[in-house]
Amino acid sequence: MKAVKHGGAILFLKAPCAVFTFDFSPFRYIVLENGLRALLISDYNGPAASEDEDSEGEDEGEGEDDDEEEDESGDETEDESEEDDDDDKGSDEDDDNEGKKKKGNAEKQSAAALCVGVGSFSDPGDLPGLAHFLEHMVFMGSEKYPSENGFDAFLKKHGGSDNASTDCERTIFQFDIQRKSFKEAFDRWAQFFICPLMIRDAIDREVEAVDSEYQLAKPSDSHRKEMLFGSLAKPGHPMGKFCWGNAQTLKQEPKKKKINVYKRLRAFWKKHYSAHYMTLAVQSKEKLDTLEEWVREIFSKVPNNGLPKPDFSDMPDPFETPAFNKLYRVVPVRKVHALNITWALPPQEKHYRVKPLHYISWLIGHEGTGSILSVLRRKCWALALFGGNSETGFDQNTTYSIFSISITLTDEGFQNFYQVKKTLSYICLFILILPKPEIYEEIQNIEANEFHYQEQIDPIEYVEDICENMQLFPKEDFLTGDQLMFEYNPEVISAALSILAPEKANLMLLSPEHEGQCPLREKWFGTQYSVEDIQQEWMERWTDHLELNGDLHLPAENKFIATDFSLKPSDCPDTELPVRIADSDRGCLWYKKDNKFKIPKAYIRFHLISPVIQQSAKNVVLFDMLVNILGHNLAGPAYEAEVAQLEYKLVAGEHGLVIKVKGFNHKLSLLFHLIIDHLAAFSASPDVFSMFSEQLKKTYFNILIKPDKLGKDVRLLILEHSRWSMVEKCQALTAGLTSDELMEFSRSFRTELYVEGLVQGNFSRAVSGQHLDTHNKLQFAKLPAEVPVMFRVVELPPKHHICKVKSLNKGDANSEVTVYYQVTALVKLKECEDTHLGEEVDRNWAEVVTQQYVYDRLNREIEALKQMTRAELVSWFQEHRGQSSRKLSVHVRNVLVIKEEDLSGSTYGEVSKLTFIPASPKMAGAVAIMDIPAFTDGLPLFPYHKILE
Repeated sequence: MKAVKHGGAILFLKAPCAVFTFDFSPFRYIVLENGLRALLISDYNGPAASEDEDSEGEDEGEGEDDDEEEDESGDETEDESEEDDDDDKGSDEDDDNEGKKKKGNAEKQSAAALCVGVGSFSDPGDLPGLAHFLEHMVFMGSEKYPSENGFDAFLKKHGGSDNASTDCERTIFQFDIQRKSFKEAFDRWAQFFICPLMIRDAIDREVEAVDSEYQLAKPSDSHRKEMLFGSLAKPGHPMGKFCWGNAQTLKQEPKKKKINVYKRLRAFWKKHYSAHYMTLAVQSKEKLDTLEEWVREIFSKVPNNGLPKPDFSDMPDPFETPAFNKLYRVVPVRKVHALNITWALPPQEKHYRVKPLHYISWLIGHEGTGSILSVLRRKCWALALFGGNSETGFDQNTTYSIFSISITLTDEGFQNFYQVKKTLSYICLFILILPKPEIYEEIQNIEANEFHYQEQIDPIEYVEDICENMQLFPKEDFLTGDQLMFEYNPEVISAALSILAPEKANLMLLSPEHEGQCPLREKWFGTQYSVEDIQQEWMERWTDHLELNGDLHLPAENKFIATDFSLKPSDCPDTELPVRIADSDRGCLWYKKDNKFKIPKAYIRFHLISPVIQQSAKNVVLFDMLVNILGHNLAGPAYEAEVAQLEYKLVAGEHGLVIKVKGFNHKLSLLFHLIIDHLAAFSASPDVFSMFSEQLKKTYFNILIKPDKLGKDVRLLILEHSRWSMVEKCQALTAGLTSDELMEFSRSFRTELYVEGLVQGNFSRAVSGQHLDTHNKLQFAKLPAEVPVMFRVVELPPKHHICKVKSLNKGDANSEVTVYYQVTALVKLKECEDTHLGEEVDRNWAEVVTQQYVYDRLNREIEALKQMTRAELVSWFQEHRGQSSRKLSVHVRNVLVIKEEDLSGSTYGEVSKLTFIPASPKMAGAVAIMDIPAFTDGLPLFPYHKILE
């Protein structure tokens, strides 16, 4: 037997009971007569289901947000383990605690996903992007339900959602909906694979939708790298195809060549959307027999054309070309220096039980003492390093697998990038030293622990993963094949390692410094690049084992790995909501013992509030710098904790430092105290300060060149009193800062603080209270006056206001429009049950960080909504959208829309100032904002907004 995981319970696979069907509760695998394979997942748990059925009709109008809800009651097992029993008890307790909240739509969504074993590799040569286009067109009505947008309208009415994606060799469709409407939605959805209309009149509109996705993808450096990399494949190999499709390939070129796109589209569907290479995953709170009945009744009608499934395994080694083993200098969209070293290996999917690339990436991506990154960071050459395979269709398919090392370089690292590559002699260390079983076992145990205690995910995400796994793994590994490491095989690992040689590597060096030096352009995304031979000296040094860096070595035993997974007994009365267990003039601590989800995990969150941050734009920048360098200082010491599935995050909040840690509670406190110790002993050398000063300039730039981020920055600059904008932060940083100023700010920040914390999960009250000893470690005094944790908002005059600014990215064809209505109150129209402990913590933390502490806010809002009538809601809406509404429109317009400017200069525009654009004559009734300080000066301010009742 093999243990597998479904949403919080450990299950055990049973042997198949028939040729076409087998069960492993609460799952059933079936194969229909047409060849379609399906995995049924039952959330049914007996009598409780009928109670939910009785109340299902109560809250139909509130269903649109139900895609985020789940409960713990769906994991009915035979108590194979203690964890099973605990989870079932958790759902019962929630019934008692939540009362009315669980009525209506409190059960989790029903969901289904279907994977078709065909993707963009199958695009015909004269219609690039056809598979992606079909993914869009297949939803344009069906013979049984001909309405073009009928399915989406049905989902919206019943709180559902849907999505689809096209990969190289697979296309996935998924949806979720309230359980009471699931069967009808299931039937409507199935018709797209049985008899889609693909309405001819919708072609032009959907081509525009595909082209819009392409335009949105063009400014992405990761997509641009993929397209450039794919262009290096052998002529005729599908890795070189343009998978996105756009108006040129699907409309303009076909029109010139007199290609009937609609006819070709239907032919592609008929040839490739065949039942015998479709896999279906269905999850709902029904009995397995009921789910099987529905699937057989509905999906047996999907046609099977009997044609062989597309197979590209006879096209190996796509990158055995002279163009591959070269150095490519690339001009990125963002301001970033990055070195990518990539190898093309034989397909590795067949080795999923060993996962050799995961083993290698674990070691190469290590950030602790003795790692590649630790050496590069010490030299101030690199900020981050990723090694591995993303397991997308582009990175891993039936023709090859990728292994890539991506290093984010500093300015100095860019200047010394060949020396950076020399440091990668660490890979030689792996080749010289045979794979170690003890390292593999450590990784195996960590992955098994995480899998064993993982928290639930939304059903729509779960079925999406499973239906794809069904294309990749045998049925006994559908649930585990992509996560667990099953068997150690040094020969398989060594074979993969042997390919990671310099003469087989492709190098891509991205930098804004390459601008003006790259005469070549990639065809589809327009990426500027140049090509040159790799220095022979580098290849020779790579293989010169005598020059191995003595600072590089394999990681030591990890002391952060949890070994105690026991559930801690309560040492105080259990409460439904967090309680304050410590309170003083320097801070307070909130605590809640988890007795619902019953997992050996916990969350620790602290907010260190300081009055010095918002005193000036310069201080805000220094605070960003402090948090970034603190993260840099922690990267090595805390990496082993991350490896052991303990997570931490440092956030430079508007009014204080937010520290978040989560994971297995056994060693979690060690990580939290490690962070506090590093904050107390904060230091930054001039070299590190210089490195992060330059990096912060790039970070601000990369944020502001995104139209949506710029639009948000402008909107908040108008609305929030005393807020420092990203543009003002750029100005302060450009004016120049010193490491001495940073150290003085650090001391000032730690001098006076108010610290608020929340500890929630598998901790006792006594242990939780120990986390408030930050007072002693940081040695801070109380605040002389209370520091507000929110900005005051200006009260807009009762008119329509418009602020138009020019995009700061010359090469981006996208624009952004945001319309903001200022209203008196906002209520979340949402009734749902927390899916996992993290969701409950997020809600409680939102109350702490805003200092409102209404932990049962959701229940109060639900009760308020139940008192609201439709007429009241319509009246409220009309009142706030009329002529006297307080309305603000923020437009970010791309340069190309405004006029053809001089684009011969640098594509990296100026981001330290805004260029305002007058409103168009069509907006004559709106008040144009051309000077934000002048507009906001003198406007009244709303009081600090807290909803406490």
